[in-house]
Amino acid sequence: MKGVILAGGTGSRLEPLTRVINKHLLPVGRVPMIFYPLRSLVEAGIREIMIVTGGNNAGMFLELLGSGKDFGLDHIDYAYQERPGGIAEALGLARHFVDDDRCVVHLADNFTAGSIRPYVEQFQAQKRGAMVLLKEVANPRAYGVADLAPDGTLRRIIEKPAQPPSSYAVTGVYLYDAQVWEIIPGLQRSGRGELEITDVNNAYLERGQLSYGILDCEWGDAGESHHSYFAANEVAWRHDLFAEFDRK
Repeated sequence: MKGVILAGGTGSRLEPLTRVINKHLLPVGRVPMIFYPLRSLVEAGIREIMIVTGGNNAGMFLELLGSGKDFGLDHIDYAYQERPGGIAEALGLARHFVDDDRCVVHLADNFTAGSIRPYVEQFQAQKRGAMVLLKEVANPRAYGVADLAPDGTLRRIIEKPAQPPSSYAVTGVYLYDAQVWEIIPGLQRSGRGELEITDVNNAYLERGQLSYGILDCEWGDAGESHHSYFAANEVAWRHDLFAEFDRK
């Protein structure tokens, strides 16, 4: 199992904070935002990790994280996205890194206050396909939303619906097998000119191979808006997952 952290994009929703820096280098709690997905993957037992980033600040990730020794890693791989083209396009840059292995994809502006290890283990026991992690939220219109049947069956995922079919948002943690490399090249660009990760997830759903888990811990999306960034900082300080930095 390999890990891919997607840390590209323009960060336009956090302007002017992101005018001179990649949003994933902004502080959340006492550490840069990028620390949270790294911690999450390592805590889940993943030791081979690639960070996909872009823009003028890409070199700062290498300067900040280096080989990943602060997280107990021997090495971190990096890939560069030349221009924003959507989450699925960014994931495609990790194809040769992941190869035929399975992967956990983690958006760099998302974090969980608890462990994702149980979901990773559940996915490892799954014969094939993909898994998404859901979380009940107060503002589902801002996210991809799960349309769940009365018996809990996942029927489809709708991106930012005006009338959400449920209050369960698809979080920025996705688990895929190697079929994802067949799916991404066949995607059509959305009205935003991007390859959407929701289309990847629905493609798995059409194959009958998409499972889901519901997070039982607090989850934050620090990049959705200024309000969500503030809320993510509140969650981060409440749990203080990096308190050890006070001792350095």
